[in-house]
Amino acid sequence: MGSRFCGWARFYDGTVIPSPFISAAELADLLAGPADARPVVFDASYLLAKPDYDGDYRSGSALEQWRGAHIPSSIYVDIQKQFSDPTGATHYTHLHVEALAAELARLGVHQLTPVVVYDTTQTMFAARLWYLLDWIGMNVRVLNGGLAAWQAAGHPVESAIEAMPIPAASWTPTATRNAWISKEELVARSADDSRPLVCGLPAGSFTGSEVTRYARRGHIPGSVNVSSRGLFAPEGTVLADAELRAAYVAEGVLAPDGNSLASEVLLYCGGGISATANALTLAAVGVTAVRVFDGSLEEWAADSSLPLETS
Repeated sequence: MGSRFCGWARFYDGTVIPSPFISAAELADLLAGPADARPVVFDASYLLAKPDYDGDYRSGSALEQWRGAHIPSSIYVDIQKQFSDPTGATHYTHLHVEALAAELARLGVHQLTPVVVYDTTQTMFAARLWYLLDWIGMNVRVLNGGLAAWQAAGHPVESAIEAMPIPAASWTPTATRNAWISKEELVARSADDSRPLVCGLPAGSFTGSEVTRYARRGHIPGSVNVSSRGLFAPEGTVLADAELRAAYVAEGVLAPDGNSLASEVLLYCGGGISATANALTLAAVGVTAVRVFDGSLEEWAADSSLPLETS
């Protein structure tokens, strides 16, 4: 598969840029280093069952798995309960920046606290938390390969009941950019809009050939398919730089020379989770002008007046 990302990535024009990924070795070094430089480590694992029939949506906490084995000192977070708006129209509607910062402060995280996120669920939910924290300018990276990579490298895990973190002082967050695109914006999107619209679901979900968790099968007209799961190797590590670029070039999202073809890339999936893994991998190759459709197909398919294509 070629080389893997760790602390740094080389951009197409030769510029070296920080990678959103961190290796198990790098994380171990940080956790063994000075206390004031150690990151807070979040386990963002969440369970999403494969649907048995259309509309079969089953999900739940992975807290018990965390209790069985986790990176020492890590904190388990429930994406839906702690980092989603309970009044939102869909399962993972993002929190407003103030509520996001308040939850982080409750977990002991200040605005300048470095954070590392991992999961045991193919990086999808770690990517979601990374996207939220990156949106408000946090120093956040994702453990490449998750818990499996940590264990494969010979680093210890622990089994314990969680202790309550010491809260940090409250702080005022600032959104660093417009990270979200609404259903209304996509409905009004013209046919000649040059911005790629990328669906991060597997091919069978994109074409509608497989059972869906949502109200209807298919994809938003005009979108292309770059499955976010296909951007990670079977063992869970992110693909090499050239392979990531090739996947996006093949669908016209990036030019062959690595340049973005438009002012921004628009991303969606089923419920706003896999799309953030697309955002994460795009960031790894230097493309950060992206927006995510938070409600994704959960919101779009629920509106029978909106078209879906199957092919």
